[in-house]
Amino acid sequence: MKVKEICEKLGLTVYVEGNGDQEVERGVVGDLLSFIMRTAPDGAVWVTIQNHVNVAAVAVLKDITFVILASGREPLQELIDSCSKENITLASSQLDAFKLCGKLYELGLNK
Repeated sequence: MKVKEICEKLGLTVYVEGNGDQEVERGVVGDLLSFIMRTAPDGAVWVTIQNHVNVAAVAVLKDITFVILASGREPLQELIDSCSKENITLASSQLDAFKLCGKLYELGLNK
């Protein structure tokens, strides 16, 4: 499913559009950056509550082009700027991480 379709279907607040035509088939959830660096599949959507510039750095390392902040988190300007520079879609959801991941799974991101 395309990033822009996920954003629309989940009613996400988009802070950085990135590549909305990027296809996403799987996801990862976590807030410990070292865990994400070890376990995230390349090209996944990443659900987190972390809200700092290092999120963009880890996303670049793992070729993650779509980050969703859960629980209504609003990104800091430095994260917005880094995601813009790296062409990473950055969005937020009012849903907590558990419910958000359930919705992503229902949309077919279950590989």
